[in-house]
Amino acid sequence: MKTFQKIVLCFVVFLIATAFTKSTENGYKVGDTIEDFSLKNVDGKMVSLSDYKKAKGFIIIFTCNMCPYSVANEDRINALDAKYKSKGFPVIAINPNDPKASKGDGFEDMIVRAKEKSFSFPYLFDEGQKVYPKFGASKTPHVFIVNKKGMKVEYIGAIDNSSKNPDAVTEKYVENAVDALLAGKKIEKTETRAIGCTIKVL
Repeated sequence: MKTFQKIVLCFVVFLIATAFTKSTENGYKVGDTIEDFSLKNVDGKMVSLSDYKKAKGFIIIFTCNMCPYSVANEDRINALDAKYKSKGFPVIAINPNDPKASKGDGFEDMIVRAKEKSFSFPYLFDEGQKVYPKFGASKTPHVFIVNKKGMKVEYIGAIDNSSKNPDAVTEKYVENAVDALLAGKKIEKTETRAIGCTIKVL
């Protein structure tokens, strides 16, 4: 009887644990169609992908204030927006962290950071952590390139092959992928491994 009770107790604990865990296993894969979203930008305005009438696609990057990998990539993210926004592929940055689990990642902190680094792109707050699980994002930074035609995912992974040191970059995954899309060519690498901090949840 005691063994049965232990089994039941373990099963209940498992159900409770999984109920409150945000799984990313069923996130978008390359070729999937994404849903639009509406998230608050650091300027206080709500932003959706549908707002970008002239865009050809989007460089969606899950990033944050506190992860050293994200901080090491901030200038590169600014550079991506500067290079590709005018060509139809703007950067859309999203902070997926729960601020209660990651001090310094609250909305007010995001406003300060965006101003300090002169972000030229929207920096959106995933309040309630409703968007990042749909994408299947697991790290900061984690990139998803989306083709506006069909809202299809074309690339998932890292910005380049050097997670921290920009001087060590020898392969620019995101630039190569966007350049291929703009040229109407096939992307050679559609997936790479995102290296960074785990997304923080309570």
